[in-house]
Amino acid sequence: MKKINLLFLSALTGLTVFGQTKSVTVYTTAASTELRLSPNGTLNFSSFRQPLETEPFVLIDPAMHFQSVEGIGGALTDASAETFAKLPRDKQEELLKAYYNPTTGIGYTLARTNIQSCDFSSGSYSYVQDNDAQLKTFSVAHDEQYRIPLIKQAIAAAGGKLKMFVSPWSPPSWMKDNNSVVGGGHLKNEFAQSWANFYIKFIKTYEAKGIPIWGLTVQNEPMAKQKWESCIYTAEEERDFIKNFLGPTLQKSGMSDKKLICWDHNRDLLYQRASTILEDPAAAKYIWGIGFHWYETWTGSPMQFDNLKLTHEAFPGKNLFFTEGCKEKFAFDSLSNWSLGEKYGYSMINDFNGGATGWTDWNILLDENGGPNHVGNFCFAPVHADTRSGKLIYTNAFYYIGHFSKFVKPGARRIAVSTNRPTLQTTAFVNKDGSIVVIVMNETNKSMPYHLMLKGQAATAESLPHSIATLIIK
Repeated sequence: MKKINLLFLSALTGLTVFGQTKSVTVYTTAASTELRLSPNGTLNFSSFRQPLETEPFVLIDPAMHFQSVEGIGGALTDASAETFAKLPRDKQEELLKAYYNPTTGIGYTLARTNIQSCDFSSGSYSYVQDNDAQLKTFSVAHDEQYRIPLIKQAIAAAGGKLKMFVSPWSPPSWMKDNNSVVGGGHLKNEFAQSWANFYIKFIKTYEAKGIPIWGLTVQNEPMAKQKWESCIYTAEEERDFIKNFLGPTLQKSGMSDKKLICWDHNRDLLYQRASTILEDPAAAKYIWGIGFHWYETWTGSPMQFDNLKLTHEAFPGKNLFFTEGCKEKFAFDSLSNWSLGEKYGYSMINDFNGGATGWTDWNILLDENGGPNHVGNFCFAPVHADTRSGKLIYTNAFYYIGHFSKFVKPGARRIAVSTNRPTLQTTAFVNKDGSIVVIVMNETNKSMPYHLMLKGQAATAESLPHSIATLIIK
């Protein structure tokens, strides 16, 4: 057995490797400080007695391990690409390194992009001409100006490998019963096969241009009738499209290895959609995972994470995958609002603890208006470019995401973690190299001292007010 496997095994079982004493390196981002994903001290373990109820603690148990992590990243949309193209070359290089370099940046390993236009495009467009059911006019020439160049640069910055999944917002207008790409509408039955062929055409075209496609979702937000690109599928309609058209078409085209993700909408209807599709074996056999967003009607309600956990328990053989989230209703003077990052930390901790195997932010970059966006649906991104000055503005959301993406590597396993204080929100993982990653967040105004406990040992730690910390146990 190779040494790396011994390290991984020892971390999973909680054993000390080769008799070495474990030490902890701490990285912190905190409000009212200069700490931004910054090294913030080293802790040492020593023998520890039975804890008292009055003593705050975070206890990790590497012997109890759960799902593997596919990756963490963000979406490379038209809006991100157009904004990126307006930056000076040195700022473009800075952004790519910040997101994708695993050493000097936050090490994104996952990406999403849109099939045809979405709200974060400068306008609606299609890859085919009207009524071309045979897709003879199919062309991604539109994407070659901004989006494809950005995607290629992101792949290069990530070291030549970036898991990319793709999502449609709407079929072409003539394939729909409302004859429009916006305002919902349904796919016409007579174009179901042509639409299934469309995904294949897109994937083959992008891959021919040097952009490997790892997976795809069936439809972005299939229950949302939006003023931008949208298309409605009931659970039964999505199930039938998958089992009768999209699934078989992927298989016949030699793409059965592509990860097919259903739902791609909010947590509130997650179980309803999953049960309808996955309880049908003819549809379930094509499904790799269930995608979800965070835009629930009852935002922040614990019941939404309960839906996630229920779906994971009911269908443990399928992957839960966070496919989109962002803070809406952009305001330039709110870019320094600390709650931006805390929303990400809250979601990521609870999503991974609920069984998620991957986590994808929305736009990696937007301009000073929260766009471009052709319907005025302006939003926040972790990084904004002030195209008037050519400067980049890093919100604290960038650092909060980085506390996960920089340290939790693809292939990491989530492990058991417990705390006796609700103010200490936490999750934990073990990487393939045996390093244990513990993430602790504190959304309160008070500092919280605590014991980091591991198999009869403990290290004394402190969670600063409005902070997130990543603790690496070697």
